Amino acid sequence: MTTSRLEHDFLGEREIPADVYYGIQTLRALENFHITGIPLRVEPLFVQALAYVKKAAALANRDLGVLKPEIADAIARACDRVAAGEFDGQFLTDMIQGGAGTSVNMNANEVIANVALELMGHQKGEYQFCHPNNHVNCSQSTNDAYPTAFRIALSNKLVGYSQVLGELADAFAAKGEEFRNVLKMGRTQLQDAVPMSMGDEFKAFATNLREELLRIEDSRRLISEINMGATAIGTGVNAPQGYADLVTQYLRDITGLDLSLAGDLIEATYDTGAYVQLSGVLKRTAVKLSKICNDLRLLSSGPRCGINEINLPPLQPGSSIMPGKVNPVVPEVVNQTAFYVIGADLTVTMAAEGGQLQLNVMEPVISFALFTSISYMTNACRTLREKCVLGITANKEHAENLVRNSIGIVTQLNPVLGYETSADIAREALKTGKSVHDIAVTERQLLTQAKWDEIFTFENLIRPSFVQ
Repeated sequence: MTTSRLEHDFLGEREIPADVYYGIQTLRALENFHITGIPLRVEPLFVQALAYVKKAAALANRDLGVLKPEIADAIARACDRVAAGEFDGQFLTDMIQGGAGTSVNMNANEVIANVALELMGHQKGEYQFCHPNNHVNCSQSTNDAYPTAFRIALSNKLVGYSQVLGELADAFAAKGEEFRNVLKMGRTQLQDAVPMSMGDEFKAFATNLREELLRIEDSRRLISEINMGATAIGTGVNAPQGYADLVTQYLRDITGLDLSLAGDLIEATYDTGAYVQLSGVLKRTAVKLSKICNDLRLLSSGPRCGINEINLPPLQPGSSIMPGKVNPVVPEVVNQTAFYVIGADLTVTMAAEGGQLQLNVMEPVISFALFTSISYMTNACRTLREKCVLGITANKEHAENLVRNSIGIVTQLNPVLGYETSADIAREALKTGKSVHDIAVTERQLLTQAKWDEIFTFENLIRPSFVQ
């Protein structure tokens, strides 16, 4: 058996391992691009989306008489197998590459062509029967096939991310219900403010994250506009009349996504604004998630010399030198993930700005940044939920004692005693260490114990009503 086959392109001939499904242009990419070390196969949804695009193109070309039915049908069947993940290991080009994604597109064209050849009873490399460019890439360019597949993959990847983010928000909401009767001190600028329910604090975390689910859906709508049929720059060169609408319809049917054809294909071929929008949403969520993790770390600080209102699940020893120390490692790792995503947003911004004229050649780094950010955010949300939030407990008695001993509760006396008197009580309490209660009720007798009890009920502390 031969161990290689000979393939050629306009640069010359190369030997390709006989058992692989990729061809000469993929081989050149493997030789040229050693950047991330992360191959295309690590994003199976992208491989799947490329197969969807090639299948839709083959079927549209068949219907319009551009491809012979037997070739188009073989390509479509090959695409089904690629989409199912059977050939993920053949997609080896580096995620970051020059050429605006041409290497990714040709990797897909070559694999699909060789799978189709085998289905037709031919050998790999017998491209006279099914050619990567002439047949699999028929009526296409990298400049419409790549971004269309990218958008389909992004949309599908966001579905999983949204689900995990929603589950995290639900976990915070459940903790909010669990802690609804826990009184604690609210804080502004790291100083005691006014009392609140710990349940409301955790429900607010849930609300904060649920807002992001709406923004993700907005972004999915933006990336559902595709430029298939634009070919090289948006003029539709080499594509038959009616192809753009027909291939878009096939893609809707194949993917189940509400895809739409851009109204201006020239603009759509170079515009990357939807990616900037999506990246901004990911950054916004990362910022919110990191802030929540900062709060969890502060609220659990101590255990003896910090706030210590909540306990995070102990996962591992926290020090190689300090016995018994346990660190908030999950919030810390989520913080770091958020920092990465925030940085990746700048990458997307610069890459979007870096395009020239009729094409943005920087789309591979945009795809790498967005795919990576979505994956990392998905993992971070899942980890935070499973390893941290579900196991949080409240130190109810300690939290309530902090409230009772706080000077911040003097705010509740404003409507009864006035701001100046309340401020004077606060000043004396801070100076002497006495409680607000002892100064206002016992020493100065400014209000009765009954009035104090009316003002400082649990419900009135967390849902203040105007008491005179």
